[in-house]
Amino acid sequence: MTEHCAEQSDEAIQPRRGRLDCFASLAMKPNRLRVGLVTIALAVVLSVAGAAWWVWSLGPAPLGQNLEFSKQVLDRNGRLLRAYATVDGRWRLPAKVTDVDPRFFDVLFAYEDKRFRTHHGVDPLAVIRAGLQFAASGHLRSGASTVTMQVARLIEGRHPRDLPGKLRQMVRAVELEHSLTKDQILTLYLQLAPYGGNIEGIRAASLVYLGKEPKHLTLAEAALLVALPQSPEPRRPDRAPHVARAARDRVLDRFAATGKVPADEIALAKSESVPAARFAMPMLAPHAADQARAQDPGSPDIRLTIDAAIQSNLEQLARERERALAALLGPNVSLAILAIDNASGQVLAHVGSPAYFDVRRAGQVDMTQAVRSPGSTLKPFIYGMGFEDGFIHPETLIEDRPVSYGAYAPKDFDYGFKGTVSVREALQFSLNVPAIAVLDRVGPARLAARLTQAGAALSLPDGQAPGLAIGLGGVGIRLADLVKLYAGIARLGLAVPLSERLDAHVPEARRLLEPAAAWYVSNVLLGVPPPVNGVTGRIAFKTGTSYGYRDAWSVGFDGRHTIGVWVGRPDGAPLPGLIGREAAAPILFDAFARLAASTVPLPRPPAGVVFAANAKLPPPLRHFQPGRLAGATAQPPLRIMFPPDGARLDFAASGGKPDPVLLKVTGAVAPVTVLVNGLPIQRGDQAGGSSALFFTPAGPGFSRVTVTDASGATASVVIRVGDPISAADITAQ
Repeated sequence: MTEHCAEQSDEAIQPRRGRLDCFASLAMKPNRLRVGLVTIALAVVLSVAGAAWWVWSLGPAPLGQNLEFSKQVLDRNGRLLRAYATVDGRWRLPAKVTDVDPRFFDVLFAYEDKRFRTHHGVDPLAVIRAGLQFAASGHLRSGASTVTMQVARLIEGRHPRDLPGKLRQMVRAVELEHSLTKDQILTLYLQLAPYGGNIEGIRAASLVYLGKEPKHLTLAEAALLVALPQSPEPRRPDRAPHVARAARDRVLDRFAATGKVPADEIALAKSESVPAARFAMPMLAPHAADQARAQDPGSPDIRLTIDAAIQSNLEQLARERERALAALLGPNVSLAILAIDNASGQVLAHVGSPAYFDVRRAGQVDMTQAVRSPGSTLKPFIYGMGFEDGFIHPETLIEDRPVSYGAYAPKDFDYGFKGTVSVREALQFSLNVPAIAVLDRVGPARLAARLTQAGAALSLPDGQAPGLAIGLGGVGIRLADLVKLYAGIARLGLAVPLSERLDAHVPEARRLLEPAAAWYVSNVLLGVPPPVNGVTGRIAFKTGTSYGYRDAWSVGFDGRHTIGVWVGRPDGAPLPGLIGREAAAPILFDAFARLAASTVPLPRPPAGVVFAANAKLPPPLRHFQPGRLAGATAQPPLRIMFPPDGARLDFAASGGKPDPVLLKVTGAVAPVTVLVNGLPIQRGDQAGGSSALFFTPAGPGFSRVTVTDASGATASVVIRVGDPISAADITAQ
């Protein structure tokens, strides 16, 4: 540079000032270079700072923690019974990777994001391809979106489809990859992907478009569910099935290019049709689901004890039978079915009506909870208390003849009378006069109190005390309570409260009948002649028809399940020709057949059961006596004075045998029979005001001591015989 300035000066004979300018210009060139470099560095710093500020201005990365899902009501095995739309009317169901057929992910990655498992939110190769396409055409032809970028857009829901929007998606995608695992990102995609209308997520889409959960998909179904989120509205199968099919086939072509499936499988998948209509969202046990949701509105998922398979079978049965009954009884007939597990009291199926949305039949009214007249279905409990009190046995003879109780004169259903029958026959043929005669001895108020104590809510008019009419349906009761009571018979007298929540705390069982009395009832009901579609001796059951043909009932049980059926009109209007045996009993037997479980025998006879023909019974048990003998009306009622009911007696033994216990009774008409746990052990000939008897207990434990006199009067107490307290026990206390 210096030589150049010198040569230029010599040749041009420039003045001194010109040479100085030349040297100054040469000195300024390194300064300009430095300034340029500094400017570039400053621009880079400002760009980085600006980018950092822009990223910071976006706020924390949304990870989808506060997503709102449809409330789910699930069965005992986790199967969806019913879902409720979100507040904004969307169907969005939670889903995990394990909830979806693995082939779906193979198709998804082949079509959407080949390198999903290896990139960090952004696929550089896809970005370069999109950039070259943009440079060539001047607009975005492919967005280079990864599954993670789509998840970022779905979470925030406000990314425009332009360059700034894509940059925002990339930033969010990198943040998501930094904070979540790949499976967590896939889970968000499965939950948020749009499928048209108010359908979001793969589970809702699979249920609505395919009618099934996405656990098991065909190749064609997987391809359809991959294609729809790309353009959900134009490709909706229910509105444009031809567009949906074309999109599905393009996905299949892309998947075929991977070479992972043979060509004939692709061709077979393309031959499958695309569903052209939406399926309804699952709605099993809608009445139970509504009740559970109302009781626990804050819980996202509710688990019921209901078995979806049993529920589906019995709902189908209800629809079939409703159509058949409508042809016979009119279009407004309805029905309800309730099935429970005897051991736990858990409800396995709850059919409140055949059609939930049927306004004409009040389908949304849960008829398992409606208070209706039970007809003759309470008769087993009347006889059960008679067995328990010891004044009747299944083989006891009883009269079915005209009788009146003041102004009340019960008649049989057919207005006829059968004369002398056994108690077994009276219950099996549901004769009214014998049942009321036994109820008169038991006491209507006592029967009502016993049923209420066992957990049944009986409904009587305000201020009205229970009367004899309750034995023939003169009281209100729910099907759910009736099923609970019959399950108590199946459990040898212990009634367990019903439960529909899998996580519910179930109270302890309550005593309904003594074990021997309950077994007598179940044994008698096992012999009731079945309807034409039933088999004798497999199910113990009872039917009932309310006054005016308003309600038809049938409740039955085996060793494992109890099922109750109600048929009638929800508005309570009469249905001439409605009879429990003809309308409800066939449904009961069909319901047991659809449980998909073999019939379980009833429990074995407990202690205290007496197997004897009528001639072998103790004289007071051979023939039922409805009242006192003539001339005995002035005598005080039969009572056991000692031991008192509920007493605890020490177990004393002499020579290895228990000592006799004093039994003192009053008001007895000789001869007197003493029964311990149903077995006759002693007779006494004393009559009048007082007589002292003795009985020998079998050993420690509870015992029922019953005294029956010649008039048929009975008194009974329950005592507990325990081991005596020794001196060592006193010291320990």
